[in-house]
Order: sequence, then C-alpha cells, then structure tokens
Amino acid sequence: MIPLHDLLIFALAALVLVLTPGPNMMYCVSRSICQGRAAGMISLLGVAAGFVVHMLAAAFGLTALFLAIPLAYDLIKYLGAAYLLWMAWNAIKPDGASPFQTRELPQDSKLTLFKMGFFTNLLNPKVAVFYISLFPQFIHAEHGDVLLQSVTLGATQIAVSFAVNSMIIFSASAIAGFFSNNPCWMRAQRYVMGLTLGALALRLAIDQRK
Repeated sequence: MIPLHDLLIFALAALVLVLTPGPNMMYCVSRSICQGRAAGMISLLGVAAGFVVHMLAAAFGLTALFLAIPLAYDLIKYLGAAYLLWMAWNAIKPDGASPFQTRELPQDSKLTLFKMGFFTNLLNPKVAVFYISLFPQFIHAEHGDVLLQSVTLGATQIAVSFAVNSMIIFSASAIAGFFSNNPCWMRAQRYVMGLTLGALALRLAIDQRK
C-alpha cells in the first residue's frame, strides 16, 4: 500500500488542482449561481463521473506504458511539469479569469446538467495531465500492486475534489459577491494559485524516481 506520508502529499496536490480555476470549477460555480445549489451539485456528480473515467484510463494505461517503455516515465514527468507551469502562467497573467466572475447561463434539465458536467471534465486536459504526470511520482513497485495504487490515488483525488467543490458550490453566491466587491482579493487568489502550481511544477521536474 501507499505510505500515509505519500498519500497526504498527493492529497495536497489534489487540493491544489481543485482550487485552481479551470473548466470544472467554472461550470459548477456558474450553475450554482445561475440555477441554484441543486443544479451545481448535479453538475458536480457529472464531473465526478468524468474523474472515474480519467482514473481508470490512467490506472490501466500507465501500468502498461511504464512496463513497456521505462523512459516514458521521464518524458511524462517533464511534460507534466511544463503543463503545470503553463497553468501557473494562466493564473497570474494580467487577463487571467476567476471562476467567481458571474456569467449568465440558460436553465438546463438535470440530465443536461449531469452530461455537461461529465463532458466538461472528460475533455478537460488539466485533469488528464494531472493523472499521467503526478501518478508516477507516488507509484512504486515495492508498495504492492501498481493498479491498486493507481486506484487508491484516483479515489483520493476524487474524494478531495468532491468535498471541496461541494463546499464551493454551497457558498458560491457569497464568494462571488465578496470577490466582485473586492477585486484585490480576486487577484490575490489567482497569484496564490499560480505560485503554488509553479512550486508543484518545480518539485515534479526535480523529483527522482525511487
């Protein structure tokens, strides 16, 4: 099994991911503000279903890839670090957006909300890169079955994402109102996310596989 220390570090990385503005958060928050908390939660269930697809693809795909091509580990590691840096730049650049900037959306059915949440996440490159770039840092043969380790990491990420997004959805209107009245705090939130992502990218780039 994965050591508790490593699992906690991975959970922290998952927390940074979910707190970083992206399509998933923007969609759920927008739905919560425009159509109510129930709509936001239904959208989040669709997002969670998309995470399961990403997790299974990473679990089975990475296991096969690293057994077949050992050098693929380093390639994915550096590509993942580069992508995290790109996300950091998008968070701090002058015209960067915040998910709590209100926007108008049409009223959709429950099924449409779920499907949109699912496909928004399924087609979200940030999630795919997160899985294929960070999973290898916490998976080691000496800790047991590789597939089981991958599923454990995926379940941890999904749990963190669902818990945090649920809290954000239930407080979205209040947070949006606070940021609209305090633009300096909105900029600060983006800079904190950008610096955190940059630090994760650095850690990923210099990490040596055990």
